[in-house]
Amino acid sequence: MTYSQTRTATFTITEARYIASKLGADLRNLNARYGHPRLDKIPDFVEETAQYLKAGYLDYVDFGFKNGEEWKLRLRYTAVAGGQLRDDVPGGLPSALDVAPYEFHSFLRQNDAFYDLTATDRAAFKAALPIDRTPGTEPTAYAGSYGSNSQYSRGGHGLDRSLYSAI
Repeated sequence: MTYSQTRTATFTITEARYIASKLGADLRNLNARYGHPRLDKIPDFVEETAQYLKAGYLDYVDFGFKNGEEWKLRLRYTAVAGGQLRDDVPGGLPSALDVAPYEFHSFLRQNDAFYDLTATDRAAFKAALPIDRTPGTEPTAYAGSYGSNSQYSRGGHGLDRSLYSAI
């Protein structure tokens, strides 16, 4: 007897929003501890991340506090797919840090798949997003420590979260 099975998996916007909601929980935690980002902006950051994940165009997105062009506290969410993915609980962020002198900032980097699109397709994708990001220089992260890694996943895709602190 011969047996054959075919399985296909489709990564859905619902799964992407689930993953991005964990990022949103971290951002609400940052707001509760440090007053940033503004609560009314968090749903936009979550939806932007979900759309990038669903389309497969996200390299990473950063949120945190910077001094000039240098990160002082940064959460980096890097897109991952396949392999042994975990779905951790959000949290584990540092508390009692003095971020008052620093500016809240977010930086997003698209991957090669995004740049393989035509300029028209890139513009159309970005026009549908809730965040209108302006081009800028990525802040540096040199003299700090890394830690508190977490991973959020669903449907074979996810975000690796890393924490950088120079405070």
